[in-house]
Amino acid sequence: LATNAFKPLLRRISNYIAPVYDYCMTTEPLTDDQLASIGWAGRQGLSDNANQFHYYRLTSDNRILWGGYDAIYYWRGRVSSELESRPESWAKLSTHFFETFPQLEDVQFSHMWGGAIDTSSRFTVFWGRAMGGRVGYALGYTGLGVAAARFGAATMLDLLYGRRSLAAQTSLAKEKPWPFPPEPFRFMGIQATRWSLEREDKTGRRNLWLKALDKVGLGFDS
Repeated sequence: LATNAFKPLLRRISNYIAPVYDYCMTTEPLTDDQLASIGWAGRQGLSDNANQFHYYRLTSDNRILWGGYDAIYYWRGRVSSELESRPESWAKLSTHFFETFPQLEDVQFSHMWGGAIDTSSRFTVFWGRAMGGRVGYALGYTGLGVAAARFGAATMLDLLYGRRSLAAQTSLAKEKPWPFPPEPFRFMGIQATRWSLEREDKTGRRNLWLKALDKVGLGFDS
């Protein structure tokens, strides 16, 4: 099973997943002069190293795809097409874009969209089996699934077929993250974590909330 942000088909794993919304946008195609001004000769896919990070890459027609930063959890884990539009997130992304690329101040954005991704309390994929070992699952990629899903699927198959691969023997594969608490504590905890991560990105200091999460093994540093 790989249901991602959508309601798990196994009730036992529903408390291990929270759907959050990620938003992104693309510019109009850059001119040759605009492209030269940013020096992106290698066309690598990039991200920054903040807690609330941005990801960006060049498309084949020389647009910049720019997204990330906000990860919005809606009350009771609501997932709806209505939530795929969030002007305040796009406004924030636009500000951050021009702070990163001031030489592109005249560039316009042609497309904006959003969608739900899944997250776990340790912000990484986790695995398991169900129904007498006949069903395997891998969930919780937290927006990093493009790179990690191949590894996640291979490890899931190792666990499903009882293969003792190196990946299947790691604590990452054997242990599950902490489950999320029920509402309203889930909503409160996620909002407190988002606020704290944003504050650390600005100040460089982890507050007591993040230190407490670190101690019990929750979050990126778990």
